[in-house]
Amino acid sequence: MKKYDAVVIGAGHNGLTNAAFLAKAGLDVVVLEKNDYVGGATVSRELHQGWQYSNCSYVCSLFRPEIYQALDLGRHGLEVVPLQGSATFKQDGDYFGSYHQPAVRRREIARHSKRDADASIRFDADLMKWCRLIRGFLLRTPPDPASFKPRDVMEFAYLLKRFYTLSESQIYEFIRFFTMSIAEYVEEYFESDVILAHFSGGSIIGTGLGVYSPGTAYVLLHHAMGDIDGNVGSWGFARGGMGSLTKAIASSFQSHGGELRTNSEVEQIIVKGRKATGVVLASGEEIDAQVVISNLDAKRTFLGVMDPNDLPADLLHRAENFKIRGSSGKLNIALDGMPEFPALPEGSSLTLGHMHFTDTLERLERAYDDWKDDRWSADPYVDTVIPSQYDPTVAPAGKHMMSVFVQYCPFEVEGGWTDAKRDAFGATVIDQIAEHSPNFKQLILHVEVRTPLEIEAEVGLTEGNIFQGELTLDQLMFNRPFPGYAQYRGPVKNMYMCSSSTHPGGGVMGAPGTNAAREILRDLGRRDSTPRDFGDD
Repeated sequence: MKKYDAVVIGAGHNGLTNAAFLAKAGLDVVVLEKNDYVGGATVSRELHQGWQYSNCSYVCSLFRPEIYQALDLGRHGLEVVPLQGSATFKQDGDYFGSYHQPAVRRREIARHSKRDADASIRFDADLMKWCRLIRGFLLRTPPDPASFKPRDVMEFAYLLKRFYTLSESQIYEFIRFFTMSIAEYVEEYFESDVILAHFSGGSIIGTGLGVYSPGTAYVLLHHAMGDIDGNVGSWGFARGGMGSLTKAIASSFQSHGGELRTNSEVEQIIVKGRKATGVVLASGEEIDAQVVISNLDAKRTFLGVMDPNDLPADLLHRAENFKIRGSSGKLNIALDGMPEFPALPEGSSLTLGHMHFTDTLERLERAYDDWKDDRWSADPYVDTVIPSQYDPTVAPAGKHMMSVFVQYCPFEVEGGWTDAKRDAFGATVIDQIAEHSPNFKQLILHVEVRTPLEIEAEVGLTEGNIFQGELTLDQLMFNRPFPGYAQYRGPVKNMYMCSSSTHPGGGVMGAPGTNAAREILRDLGRRDSTPRDFGDD
């Protein structure tokens, strides 16, 4: 029987990134995927004839440019087009537009509040300050705070060096930032209700927390620190849908001799003598490998594909209590034409970006209240994009595809999910959009509605949590996923983790897979092919 150098469980974008760097370094690698397609949650699928849905992840920003370059993804077909601004529609028929051009954006803010126009300069500068600081840690392995190994000491020295650039007041401010709610944070800058709501929405996307929950300010930073073509904070569409990204990574992986196997669900990691030696598939087939890497989330890894007898009792306890709550839904909609939004000026560029319909912090918090009571939000926060305006490959000529990310939708509803309840959830979202687009409903040709239940069943995200674990302070850096296991190594020798449950967390970033590859190559004594951050100096 053939023995691989490495077997990767799960062909999501982090698993493929990890495998690509291992193969690039000369290892014989196989990636095992339970579905009949690769990509996990970063996938494009024709679920309605003629339309390519980005049926889970839908915009690109966090994916690290260093990884793009190291894997030569442009040559493998990845093309990302920057979005042009965003808009929040008001209930009174007006709107707020956050334009891509800074001067135009500031004039628009001044239309709602002259004081906020001045504050926006300070807000942008402060946010970018924290982005530059945090970005320097993304492609690095967190130090173990309980270790005195030279490498951990050096990594702590790097952290201290980065923080040494801050003044005493900035350090206090940074600590406050990590522990504040997003509502409290933006209220220190702005006064206009719609502007407060607009800049708070990004902090609740994919998160089982509300705008007044401590720790949500950091989630805003997590969404703001990506970049497209060097423009920090920008978002973009992958041409052909988000599956184009994973197809490009898979192509890079295969160009280095890697093997991809679909319809190959892993049932268990084989452990002998406290060492991982391979995996058993649901079919009963055994695959031997020198190292085993799990791209599953922390719960599925330790409570699903590992025998509890192979794990320390304290690790089982931590895995059981890992915060990974489902709070997001998704609609993919095929449209017969372009929806009209009468609030916007004719020909407005704002339809080319994110569109939201929740204009106050109170409405955002009430949406969260529904989720806490095991109900989908009666007045949800939605992030709506129409990528077919940029990309003619995702819809037939003259038609459009709309992607709608929804907050909040619980994994479990009172009485359990049924088809009727799922349809009612979808209707709630459609009704909200239709309040601002009179021709929207009549354009709908097909709707795919996904609750966290469907997301979990299809792509294996526990409770449909898009970050594979909440991005709270107790689950970040050397606490992610658990203290003592933040350096991508598992509890048995030759077993590793590379999913978004590890540092630096969720989103289509590629950093967890890259960082894990670096540690694996180090342990194997092989040439390191991975990029590494040295900060934005």
